[in-house]
Amino acid sequence: MTGESRCSFLVPGELGTRTGGYTYDRHIVEGLRARYWAVEVLSLGEGYPAPAAAALARAAGVVEGLADGALVIVDGLAYGVLPELAQAHAQRLDWIALVHHPLALETGLDASRRQALFDSERRALAHARGVIVTSRSTARALADFDVETTRIIVVEPGTEPAPLATGSGGDALSLLCVATVTPRKGHALLIEALAGLKDRAWVLHCAGSLAMDPACASALTQAIDARGLRERVLLHGEQDEAGLRTLYDKADAFVLSSFHEGYGMALAEALAHGLPVISTRAGAIPDTVPEAAGLLVAPGNVVELRAALQRLMDDAAWRAQLGAGARAARGHLPNWAQSSARFASALAGFRRSAARP
Repeated sequence: MTGESRCSFLVPGELGTRTGGYTYDRHIVEGLRARYWAVEVLSLGEGYPAPAAAALARAAGVVEGLADGALVIVDGLAYGVLPELAQAHAQRLDWIALVHHPLALETGLDASRRQALFDSERRALAHARGVIVTSRSTARALADFDVETTRIIVVEPGTEPAPLATGSGGDALSLLCVATVTPRKGHALLIEALAGLKDRAWVLHCAGSLAMDPACASALTQAIDARGLRERVLLHGEQDEAGLRTLYDKADAFVLSSFHEGYGMALAEALAHGLPVISTRAGAIPDTVPEAAGLLVAPGNVVELRAALQRLMDDAAWRAQLGAGARAARGHLPNWAQSSARFASALAGFRRSAARP
C-alpha cells in the first residue's frame, strides 16, 4: 500500500451519527476503502463546534499521534474551530478540510459568536493544503474566507438509487420533511405556514433527531400544540434506513424550509423517489433542486412558503408536473461510487501537486 493510498479521517463525535454530514463522511470512507485506500477513522471527541476542554485535549492527542507526512481529512464541523492545532502541525501534516457548510452560516447565532466562528474557520482554512466542499454554493462562500479557488474541489454527495414513491393513497396530502430539528432547518416556519392551511386536507411527517438541539425540539412541540396541529404534524424522531424508506414511499411531496444548506441530501433523496419539492432558495438548494421539480421560496418568508404549500395542495395538475420533473432529475443524480472516485482523485491531486501553505 503506497503513501498516496493512505489517509486519516478525523471526525467530531461518532461517525455513525445520523445527519447529512456524517452520512456523507461514512459513504466517502466506505468508498475510499472500496478503492483500496487504507482509511483510519479517528474521533476528536464530542461537542463541536463548541468543544469543551476535554474534547480539545483529545483532539490534540489524536493529532499528535499522527505520523509525519500523513494525509489528514478533517470534517469541517471540527476543523473550523481548531485553528491553533491546524497551524501547529501544518508543516508535518497534509491537512484536507472537508467543509459541508461554513460554521458561521448556522442559524440562530448572535453577532459575536458568528464573527468568532468566521475568524476561527478562516484561520484554520489558511493551513489546509486542500479544501473539499459538497456544493458549488459552498465553494463560492469560501471566497469570503480567503480560500483560493485552486485549493477547492467540489465533491457533491451521492444518492442511493431508490424506487419511486407510491404515495399515501388517501384523501389527505402526505407531506414529508427529513431534517434534524435545529433552528437552521426551519421547522417552526413550516408549522407557521401550515397553520394557515388548516382547511386543507394534509398531514406532515417529520423525520429527524429531536436530541441534537433539545431546546429547539421543545419549542417546536409547543408550537405544534399551540396551533392545534398535534394530530396533523407527526414527529417521528431519528429513523433508520428502513424507517426512512417507508416514509419516503408513502409521501406525496417533500418540504424543507431551511435557512441554509451546504447541499441538501434529503432533497436529493426526495428527487430519487420522484417527489415534488417545496423548499427555499437557501445556500446550495437551487443547485440541488431543478426548477422543473420544485418551487423554491425566499428563506424565512412564511407568506411565500404558505402560498407555495397552498398551490401544492390545491393544484393537482401542477403537483403532478413537479413530480414528473423530479422523476426526470433522479437520473442525473451522482451515485456514491462516482462521489468517492472524485474524492479519491482530489486527495491524490492535493497530495502530489498542491503547494504547502
